Amino acid sequence: MEVALGLLALGLGLWLRVDLVPILLVAALVLSLELLNTALEALTDLASPVYHPLAKRAKDTAAAAVLVASLLALLLGLYLFLPPLFARFGLS
Repeated sequence: MEVALGLLALGLGLWLRVDLVPILLVAALVLSLELLNTALEALTDLASPVYHPLAKRAKDTAAAAVLVASLLALLLGLYLFLPPLFARFGLS
């Protein structure tokens, strides 16, 4: 899902001719945190195969980091894409 949305944002950025560097940076941030989250979940499952509240907290915290980065990506996308989209469709 994150890869598809990143590619969509990149394509939209190319179409609207906006600066691609922030898009690439925030996409890399989201993907990196998603990979770290996946690794942490696997390690947590290995270390604590039965339910433990601290294992749950570790997983939830890592997932929250991905969520924060994803929200940042959304806000950046709105900031970068809305003005040129409005201009392109005569809504400004």
